[in-house]
Amino acid sequence: MDNTAAKRKAPAQRKPAKGGLWERLKQYMAVGSFDLPFFLAVLVILSIGLVMLFSASYTYAYYREHGDSAYFFKRQLIFAVIGVAAMLAVSKINYQYLRVFAKPILALTWLLLVVARVIPAKFGDFHRWIPLGPFSFQPSEVAKFAIIIFCAYSMEKNHMRIIGKGFNKSSFAKKVEQNTNGRIRIYDSFALMCFYAAIIAVTAGLIYAEHHLSGALLVLGIGVAMMFLGEFRKHWFILLVVLGVIAVAIVIFRPEILGEYAAERIKLWVDKTYSPGDGRWQTNNSLYAIGSGGLFGVGLGNSKQKHMFVSQPQNDFVFSIVCEELGFVGATAILLIFVYLIYRAIKIGIHSRDRFGSFLCIGIAFQVGLQTALNIGVVTDTIPNTGISLPFFSYGGTSLVMLLGEMGIVLAVSRYSRLAKK
Repeated sequence: MDNTAAKRKAPAQRKPAKGGLWERLKQYMAVGSFDLPFFLAVLVILSIGLVMLFSASYTYAYYREHGDSAYFFKRQLIFAVIGVAAMLAVSKINYQYLRVFAKPILALTWLLLVVARVIPAKFGDFHRWIPLGPFSFQPSEVAKFAIIIFCAYSMEKNHMRIIGKGFNKSSFAKKVEQNTNGRIRIYDSFALMCFYAAIIAVTAGLIYAEHHLSGALLVLGIGVAMMFLGEFRKHWFILLVVLGVIAVAIVIFRPEILGEYAAERIKLWVDKTYSPGDGRWQTNNSLYAIGSGGLFGVGLGNSKQKHMFVSQPQNDFVFSIVCEELGFVGATAILLIFVYLIYRAIKIGIHSRDRFGSFLCIGIAFQVGLQTALNIGVVTDTIPNTGISLPFFSYGGTSLVMLLGEMGIVLAVSRYSRLAKK
């Protein structure tokens, strides 16, 4: 084995460090160089996001934040600096040791989601934030990563049981077998699939209870993707697609089954009629902004719709201002950067030295890709306006810091990947 390969041994193969505190800490630190193209792609998309956030938000900030046009930009810049520092720090951690945090992060996330639900709502009836002085914390942003790391850790650990054909040995499975005289026996893979489905459903349910439909859907999507990566039987996913199509059809025709909040959003999406000041005000003005951009846009800073027409343009609808100011060409260029970022993360995951690293990278890549697709779907009125942020662009400290921290994990995995560094 050459020196480079020796340095990249998994920590389980490395002897415990002896000596002082620094020597003991070094065993937890990653070695080797990280993937430079991925790192540069993150910095590029983050920089563009900050510029577009300021351009989209300065009018709204001026009128809503006591004349401070840079209110959202300054706060987001602080979060970006913290996030980049977190990304670089996390990238130096040997990602193998992250396994230890898989269960605690999930448990803590559930606790925080419950806390966010029971404390008084900050905006309307949306119980999504925990106030922390001048800032607020959004547990649903942590929930996305909690599902990824828990599934990555647990599915790698149980991989042979997932792909195997053995029978489950739990007391429940034995009782089922006894009560049916052996006619029904529960496969281990089926039992594990039900276990992960329950974990994902509980997490999504807690988020939905906060009146955060898009967050719940995003967690469900991430969970299904992780189960697919875990190599569960493919026929279950075919059944899931069929049930999903049926569920969507039922919800469209009977939206009230989801509750008043979600039902109103779906009705407004189905009914395209327009009257000033109604529930489609934000969506319709978003479409006007996109249409006004044309091929090359009206120019950076020259949007008209951000002047109190698209409400809160710094959040979910920032991409409509991007389209208006940069046009189809500029918006497409940004989407291509997203595509490259996701592609590079998947490539790092594919070339990881173990399933845990692969699951982490591909899960994070899927999260970014799905969230971007859902946001653009909302902005273009392709799906109901459920409120979902655009990664690296939308205002939000918890989202940005968590996202950059996840980018740090991908960089940490890349230090040990078989992918050639450029």
